[in-house]
Amino acid sequence: MKEFDLIDPPCITEELRMLREQLRRFIAEEVLPVADNWEREGRIPRPVFRRLGELGLLGMRHPVEHGGTDLGPVASVLWAEELARSGYGGLPASVLVHTDMSSTHISRRGTEEQKRKYLPDIIRGEKIVAIAVTEPGAGSDVAGMKARAVRDGDHWVINGSKLYITNGVYGDIYIVAARTDPEAKGSRGISLFIVEKGTPGLVVARELEKHGDLCSDTAELYFDNLRVPDSSMLGELNKGFYAVMDNFQNERLVMAGSSIGASARAIELTLDHVRTRQAFGGTLWDLQATRQKLAMLATKVAAARALTYSAAELEALGKDCVREISMAKIFACEVNVEVVNSCLQLHGGSGFMRGMAIERMTRDARIQTIGGGATEVMLEEVGKRL
Repeated sequence: MKEFDLIDPPCITEELRMLREQLRRFIAEEVLPVADNWEREGRIPRPVFRRLGELGLLGMRHPVEHGGTDLGPVASVLWAEELARSGYGGLPASVLVHTDMSSTHISRRGTEEQKRKYLPDIIRGEKIVAIAVTEPGAGSDVAGMKARAVRDGDHWVINGSKLYITNGVYGDIYIVAARTDPEAKGSRGISLFIVEKGTPGLVVARELEKHGDLCSDTAELYFDNLRVPDSSMLGELNKGFYAVMDNFQNERLVMAGSSIGASARAIELTLDHVRTRQAFGGTLWDLQATRQKLAMLATKVAAARALTYSAAELEALGKDCVREISMAKIFACEVNVEVVNSCLQLHGGSGFMRGMAIERMTRDARIQTIGGGATEVMLEEVGKRL
């Protein structure tokens, strides 16, 4: 299969290109032969995380002194792009939650003791991390959360529930957001806690069945008088909302990156199909409408990629680029949905069959415009900054 590769922007260094080749070999040799089994099992096996740790791929957003490589946001986008090129959306879903959406809270806001305790195992893939923010009545509206943490001596007692938690079933460490000041309004009075698997009162209520991303596990969690010590608080008291909003920049960048990778893979698969599918006295590729449809899709993917890497560069420079990252999230994820739907159409009836990669990818893409801040929420973020 001919790869749909675009010219790299200057921010992709030789070091990152080498990392990309390493990841492509890993996916070809250790993911694609077995990933259908993961889809049936509804999980990424733990040895996969350990293998990624052995390859040094889980520490790109973590400090060198704790075992990471601290390569920054451009590396994260490239990492997300290549994971998604596997064509299995559950792989980037689970792995990116571990690397860029949850454990980064420890790197950025953890005490030195917390970093020493947790980061080495996280970077080696020995412990899997989840982020527990979303609730049944508070999805994109983080400020509306109801989970409560009440101080009791030198401990906190947490009660409440969380929904749609990726890595929630098989995770080992949970970054949990809860309201610590019930009198505070909206975004104020929320704090973060590190909760370890096996803590009494932490209940995995159910494993959720999803429309797509089937090989990533997703759970509903309950906290029933769960007690954690003061030392488990992550970051400042009552500043958790701002920490979540800040880390959303990582989350939205990698979701844009994974949308680009999945779109590129869909185009590759479809080019293969239309160049061999016989119809109307030739191949589908011989039809001008087919060529122009794929040309337009490829153009949109190229534009999304340029926008996303540009936003990642701005983030790396420490610029205030919430608007640009929101734009990248909007455009790349919406393009992903358009690409897979259009590519399924070009596959015809075969694209509608279970077992076809494009059918799976079409299901997997649907979450991209919802997770990490729905498109409508992102448009408001952009609109406020115009």
